[in-house]
Amino acid sequence: MARVLNNLLLFLIRLALKIRVWGYWTLIYGYCALCTTAALLKLCWNIVLRPTTTFQWGIRETPPACLNDTSLGTHCYVRIKESGLRFHYVAAGERGKPLMLFLHGFPEFWFSWRYQLREFKSEFRVVAVDMRGYGESDLPLSTENYQLDHLVTDVKDIVEYLGYNRCCLVGHDWGGTIAWLFAIHYPEMVTKLIVLNCPHPSVFTDYALRHPSQLLKSSHFFFFQLPRFPELMLSINDFKALKALFTSRNTGIGRKGRWLTAEDLEAYLYALSQPGALTGALNYYRNVFSSLPLSHKHVRSPVLLLWGERDAFLEQEMAEACRLYIRNHFRLNIISGASHWLQQDQPDIVNTLIWTFLKEGEGRKSYRN
Repeated sequence: MARVLNNLLLFLIRLALKIRVWGYWTLIYGYCALCTTAALLKLCWNIVLRPTTTFQWGIRETPPACLNDTSLGTHCYVRIKESGLRFHYVAAGERGKPLMLFLHGFPEFWFSWRYQLREFKSEFRVVAVDMRGYGESDLPLSTENYQLDHLVTDVKDIVEYLGYNRCCLVGHDWGGTIAWLFAIHYPEMVTKLIVLNCPHPSVFTDYALRHPSQLLKSSHFFFFQLPRFPELMLSINDFKALKALFTSRNTGIGRKGRWLTAEDLEAYLYALSQPGALTGALNYYRNVFSSLPLSHKHVRSPVLLLWGERDAFLEQEMAEACRLYIRNHFRLNIISGASHWLQQDQPDIVNTLIWTFLKEGEGRKSYRN
């Protein structure tokens, strides 16, 4: 009788797990279909309104002058033997000083850290990387090449090939996700972790599944699972959607922030208009659902989390919840009026808060700005 009950219990547990997995993927594919329908309607409406210009966009042939500004640093390349990939990065500050490594988000590239490169080169060897698939770094074609473990290994390889065994790691958006994961898996290589507008991956997963409002704000995760169609939607009307991400009232840099100049915006269009560039950036999303949940979650490095109050994509409640997974000093600053593009929106405040975190002792309580 006991054996029968045990077998029944095991059966029910397995059945519940299968139902949960089935429900998870049903939610994902169902939401993908919904987002696709909305995008198709938007495309049709664009064709009606702009029949001659909807499918017109151009590759920017010449980089704007701001990308060759020598005050930002020197353009360098490193080829990683293990992966065979070549990475582009911009570096400043004396060699031999502590390494501060910057990881950008979507849809950005090294240039998003221009204010921080200038600020921290006095005390650090500052390096802003074009992550795989972005900018002048190599662009693997297969979506499998953008699995999270590959992206984390890229960071480890770059740190080591720069001649370091540890760094102060700074990440924003997708770069923040990779920074969290790197600190989880290689705690000995992270002296301090600084993340901008990106929750701990486990916090994001748990919160999004329980809060439909966040699921709605994350609808692009589902839409980007489709092949080719997202690239088209981001390209039509000469990359109008990309421009809107940085400049619109809802998602762009806040009213109090430093607006992107025309040249800054052209720098982004130069990088993202190149053949295959949008596919490389979108491939980060096309592996994310198969990589979660995490098996290891705790961060053992000191952590500074900076959060723009007006983030249009991420709800603020996730910021405080990150504390659950940090086994060291944790400081949280929520910056009033700032957007998702925090290090460009409010660079002076961001830089001051980073300096404070770098110079302070551990064990003090977090505070809000």
